[in-house]
Amino acid sequence: MKITITALVLFLCSLTALAQQSPYAIKGIAADSVANAKLANTSISVLNAKDSTLRKFTRARSDGSFSINGLGKGKFILLVTYPGYADYVEPFSLDSVKTTRNFGNINMNLKSRLLKEVIVKGTVAAIKIKGDTTEFNAKAFKIEPNSKVEDLLKQLPGIQVDKDGKITAQGQSVPKVLVDGEEFFGDDPTLVTKNIRADMVDKVQLYDKKSDQATFTGIDDGQKTKTINIKLKEDKKNGYFGKVTGGVGTDDFYETQALFNKFRGKKKFSAYGTISNTGKIGLGWEDNNKLGTQEGMSFGDNGDIYISGSGDDLDSFDGHYNGQGIPIARTGGVHYDNKWNSDKQSINFNYKIGSLTVDGQRTSLSRNTLSDSLVIGNNSDETSHNFMFRQKADATYQVKLDTTSNLKVTVDGTLKNSETNTTDKSSTFRNDTLVNNQNRRLDNKLDGKIFNATVFYNKKFKKPGRTFSVNITGGVNESKAHGNLYSQINYFNSTGTGKDSTKLIDQFKTNDLRGSNFLTNITYTEPLSKALSLVFNYGISINNSNADRKSYSQSAPGNYNVLIDSLSSDYKFNQFSNQVGAIFNYKKGKHTLNFGTRVADLRFKQIATFMQSGSSVDNILERHFTNWNPQLTYQFRYASQGSFRFSYNGSQNQPSIDQIQPVRINNDPLNITIGNPNLSPSFNHRFNVNFNNYKVLSEQYVSLYSGFTFTQDPIVNNITTSTATGKNTFEYENLSGKTPLNYYGGLYMGRKTGVWGINAGASANVNGAVYYSFKTDDLSGKRLNRTSSNTINTQLQLSKYVQKKYSFDLSAGPMYNTGQSSLSPNINNNGYGFSANGSMSFYLPFKFQIGTDGNYSYQAATQSLPDDFRQFIWNARISKSFFKSENLKLMLSGNDLLNQNSGFNRNSNGTNYSETRSVTIRRYFLFSVIWDFNKMGGGAPAKK
Repeated sequence: MKITITALVLFLCSLTALAQQSPYAIKGIAADSVANAKLANTSISVLNAKDSTLRKFTRARSDGSFSINGLGKGKFILLVTYPGYADYVEPFSLDSVKTTRNFGNINMNLKSRLLKEVIVKGTVAAIKIKGDTTEFNAKAFKIEPNSKVEDLLKQLPGIQVDKDGKITAQGQSVPKVLVDGEEFFGDDPTLVTKNIRADMVDKVQLYDKKSDQATFTGIDDGQKTKTINIKLKEDKKNGYFGKVTGGVGTDDFYETQALFNKFRGKKKFSAYGTISNTGKIGLGWEDNNKLGTQEGMSFGDNGDIYISGSGDDLDSFDGHYNGQGIPIARTGGVHYDNKWNSDKQSINFNYKIGSLTVDGQRTSLSRNTLSDSLVIGNNSDETSHNFMFRQKADATYQVKLDTTSNLKVTVDGTLKNSETNTTDKSSTFRNDTLVNNQNRRLDNKLDGKIFNATVFYNKKFKKPGRTFSVNITGGVNESKAHGNLYSQINYFNSTGTGKDSTKLIDQFKTNDLRGSNFLTNITYTEPLSKALSLVFNYGISINNSNADRKSYSQSAPGNYNVLIDSLSSDYKFNQFSNQVGAIFNYKKGKHTLNFGTRVADLRFKQIATFMQSGSSVDNILERHFTNWNPQLTYQFRYASQGSFRFSYNGSQNQPSIDQIQPVRINNDPLNITIGNPNLSPSFNHRFNVNFNNYKVLSEQYVSLYSGFTFTQDPIVNNITTSTATGKNTFEYENLSGKTPLNYYGGLYMGRKTGVWGINAGASANVNGAVYYSFKTDDLSGKRLNRTSSNTINTQLQLSKYVQKKYSFDLSAGPMYNTGQSSLSPNINNNGYGFSANGSMSFYLPFKFQIGTDGNYSYQAATQSLPDDFRQFIWNARISKSFFKSENLKLMLSGNDLLNQNSGFNRNSNGTNYSETRSVTIRRYFLFSVIWDFNKMGGGAPAKK
């Protein structure tokens, strides 16, 4: 008997040991979502998903941590409860591939804090709040055949998607959409939302993405980006899918695109291509790296100065289509990303290639008011042909060197070739008297290349919060351009009835530009207490630039070999800076305070070599100054979806190189810039306030923002205008005793109403500025001009989306502009305006769908601009889907049905105002065939 009892005890102990050794287990930490306090003795229950019966139970330890072993295979529900807190519910499963589940920090919400919001319970939780992350379970929403991620997003509370695919969540714009936490073709969200199928999605996560530095150190620096992460189902990570579209239309319009994606586990490969002349130059609404770059010459916040081509130079086409002219775009690209070695290593690669041709015609008028009785006006007609071909490749490699350190390497390279041809005919008037007219032609070709590389290393030490990181960046930017400038200017007498003189310019120009930079930044964080941390950084920056510009006249027709000394230079710019900064971070409960300063010691040497009859004369300018940049940020996060934020930034702004010593460029002989080497820095004070509040289930959001900036010792324009010739000369000088300022503010609010579930919203914003400039002319001399301007804009919005039934999105509201100049007090630019936008879509029987969208704008006449402007752009479409999966669609669309698109644009700022009208895409009809293909879920998951 004793032997039997002993054997039984040993048997039971063996079973217990086996259960404890079972690999099927879970663990996590229960904590308050705001204060991050660990919740000891929290009840942890594991239920069987099938019938909600209890499988295992435990309580959290004193530090909030818990673990449960011996669960076995199956589908379960985790239930976490604590007195006074809302229950936390999450389904999960364990199998032979995934034997353990780490829930990490489980952020619990106080019931009193949630107010009217709740966490939805059930085996399929539609909405779940995890700290700052709102997670939507795709299973809880209706997904129709062949619907895309965009269709799913439209059903999620608090998320709106407009007709162009632009996403707004909780009242804020969403510029980034990730797939399984990784970027997908860079920063173009619609490559995900318009092309990945909704039935592939497991979860949609909405959160504020912190900066890389804040994510690494755990110290909130206030830099956040509203982000959506699309988590795919495990069984949908193997296979391929894509989309092919072809369209032909009236007036020779066409549009074609193709996208192919192949996923296998953690490997993703994608390729796309587009060809169109309808204004579609990519696959999405926001791709910051479409076809060109805009390099310039300016000081950065840390004192760095950069030099390269500018808009007035031969590099005058940036490779972007802005709605003016008729474009022909050809673009393509490939994407690859992968993780391996237990996710310790990863790579993300993108390659894009494209060309853009834009043929344009534009008429413009501008008026420069010198006084109530004197106005200098200009009318011009411009014809242009612009072409750019561009290739860009970038790659990011990351490796976890050990449990405490990581290395990230990023490289990118760009090759571009452009060709521009511009012909301009213009006339200048003094009141109604003709002063001059000009025929100008500028042709150029450019070859450029850019290379950048960054290495980022970071390490965490044993002491929580103590970190060390090094960031090293280097790059080279080169361009070679050559072109011809031809200009004939006729000057007229004081009555404008007879020609006084003619000036002819016929030159060949070459521009060889090269810039290189090397930057290092070392950051160290040290926790001084549980609530206070110090972020210390030090960096060295080296920037070297060279601009070799030469202008030649003819020795014989077509033979440009006579160097023009006054317009030729070999310009060198070398800069070295040291920057040091210390930022304190105080975080306790709902409060976060950042304060500190950065100081940069900057030295530069500027050598401009002017060619003189075969010899050279060097004009050397050396400067040494200190940039002082204090900063302060306070944030109060009073709820998981509500916060208040105040920030102050001070920055010392050095004068630009063109303001100090401009490179001699005469591409526009009627507008010349003269430098001032005696300029001193100005100092900007910037204040910003933001308030956000969002309630998930009622979809109610309120967002308030405001900003105010004023400048001490500002650098202002001194524009000298010759009333006899119409020539403008631009100079710069410091203005003491006056403080330019600008301000802005706005309110956005909305919620889901009880009237048919319609989402209603309203917005109002205002911005204004007061700035100064000197105006000099040969009649009145030099005078200080104070200009003030204000704009008030309001909008009401109504929207609703019912999948596969109907949707609409309407917004409209008035605006009011004011503008006043001290030199012309009897003339103002005060005027009203009104704008309205709307889109609707309806699903009809037999798989038909109709849709329409429109944009109406009105600008009233003002004293300065005597004509009002009205325009209504109306588009419509009808389509029919075929097959059960609706993966084949025929569509007929009409663009600008009323043929009113005039390419109109109006600008005014007190004493100067202008209007332009451009040839642009107008009415046409397009017949398209759209085919979606999909074979996902096949094959075994890729091995880790």
